[in-house]
Amino acid sequence: MIDVNRAYVFPGQGSQSVGMGAQLFESSQPAREIFKEADDSLGFPLSRLIFEGPAIELQNTTNSQPAIMTMSIAALRTWQEMYGSQAGEAKAVAGHSLGEYTSLVAAGVIEFADAMRLVRLRGELMNQAAINRPGAMAAILGLNEFAFGQICDETGVELANINTDDQIVISGAKIAVARAMDLASARGATKTIPLAVSGAFHSSLMMEAAGDLADAVQSLHFKQPKVPVIGNCNSTPLTTADEIRLELINGLCRCVQWRDSVRHLVNAGVTQFVEFGSGGVLTGLIKRIDRGVKATTLSDTASMRELAEEVT
Repeated sequence: MIDVNRAYVFPGQGSQSVGMGAQLFESSQPAREIFKEADDSLGFPLSRLIFEGPAIELQNTTNSQPAIMTMSIAALRTWQEMYGSQAGEAKAVAGHSLGEYTSLVAAGVIEFADAMRLVRLRGELMNQAAINRPGAMAAILGLNEFAFGQICDETGVELANINTDDQIVISGAKIAVARAMDLASARGATKTIPLAVSGAFHSSLMMEAAGDLADAVQSLHFKQPKVPVIGNCNSTPLTTADEIRLELINGLCRCVQWRDSVRHLVNAGVTQFVEFGSGGVLTGLIKRIDRGVKATTLSDTASMRELAEEVT
């Protein structure tokens, strides 16, 4: 069942849900170890919050980011434990925003416990930056990048995520985002969706957080990736520790180029994407970016057995 043309991908904030990973915890020793390590590294029972809620506390950026990473790595470790060498190695890994940190763990660049503390800090810094410089985000469907460029120039909003050809997320001051949504609707957008986030992530309003995050990133030891890690900012492989550090720091303020990241992988020969985590958001986006590739989400042992049966 080895597929040398497979990429592993990891979701970002918004994919969290109360109860995610509970089945893995009950059925997989590697998953239990990951949840315990998460609790130990943060010094509080994150796993209890993941399994029991409340949802509003899990949605808090400082909690959701380490929670999503924990779920993804628990799923990855379970997949590897269930099928061992049969699971094969990924051709490359990639993650959406927060998921980029998870991809670094998967590629052996950074230890899980260190990554947990880093994303917890990242969430805290993003929250504080949002308090100091309030902002908003919105998803816009049905407009091209040229139209978005004009709207950005007119309103001052910034492109935060280019997810597919027709799904782009904007970020900026609240008044500017509201104005941009109105303009987008007037110019033919099929849908405008305000996002339930606490701040203007992936915009210049996060500069304060990026500066504070830099000290933590510079202090950590990064190993060479075991497989290529596709960066969010430029949609190209991160090959050195210095490139990775710069990517993580810049990532708070720059646009997530998810569409181009997927296209880079497809052009490199990837034919199958496996998303580790809950929600299946990236799986849905990948299928819209390129209908010729396969994409599936692994969030429990049943989905893992199903994938194993398909590729054997």
